[in-house]
Amino acid sequence: MSGTLFIVATPIGNLEDLTPRASQTLAAVDLVAAEDTRHTKRLLSTIGAKPALMSLHDHNEEQAVHGLIESLKDGKDVALVSDAGTPLVSDPGYRLVKAAHEQGVTVVPIPGPSAVTAALSAAGLPTDRFCFEGFAPAKSAARRKWLQDLVAEERTLVMFESVHRIADCLADLVDIFGADRKAFIGRELTKMYEQCVQETLGRLQKLVGDSEIVSKGEFVIVIAGAEPSAETTLDLDSLLTELAAHLSAKDAARVAANVSGQKRNDMYQRLLLLKDESSRS
Repeated sequence: MSGTLFIVATPIGNLEDLTPRASQTLAAVDLVAAEDTRHTKRLLSTIGAKPALMSLHDHNEEQAVHGLIESLKDGKDVALVSDAGTPLVSDPGYRLVKAAHEQGVTVVPIPGPSAVTAALSAAGLPTDRFCFEGFAPAKSAARRKWLQDLVAEERTLVMFESVHRIADCLADLVDIFGADRKAFIGRELTKMYEQCVQETLGRLQKLVGDSEIVSKGEFVIVIAGAEPSAETTLDLDSLLTELAAHLSAKDAARVAANVSGQKRNDMYQRLLLLKDESSRS
């Protein structure tokens, strides 16, 4: 029988957040695939675990997957960990997990710490619907375009930002999203100098500029979604009927599809049905 691939969440700062199940799993597996083996070795030493270690990061994942899958098919249990938090959330591992499923290897999540859910839980912003966007682009032009594409998003937004770009990112956010948009910064979450601040984007920009939010460590930004746009109800049957009075059925269906975003063939079939119902009445 093949081994099991465990996806193990590790602390994002506070070592006491390592769950007992995660600790037991790391101690029991044959091999740990880690984003940074030096970092993970310290964690394993803390819990007294001594599995074999191998490196799995963005630059070698494609090459490393084959060997890991072979180990799993040989019956070895493997744990995948990132430097901090839940693997695959802006961290390596996607290719390995995908390959494991394709090869029929059992994949088991060992849930635990995540900077995304930690920030959402403390942000005081709606969490019934949210989207995680990862790290903002490093270069200003790319970042501004990226933010322009998100400005109308109605779900709560979660993104990561580095200490080196937090001020520039906030400046772009204020410019594009507006200074009054509600937002939250989680800095150094779960660590000794943790800061959790909910304010407007304009105020957060000032707090970072004045060093009241210290420009050190790792940042999670949570941003309130855009206000829902006013919806208009489109009566497709009335539209199709009116168009058909002036256009061929084919052209009427094409125009209705362009206006409504529906499929042209669906509009054409609906128009034929309307004409059939009209002829019977």
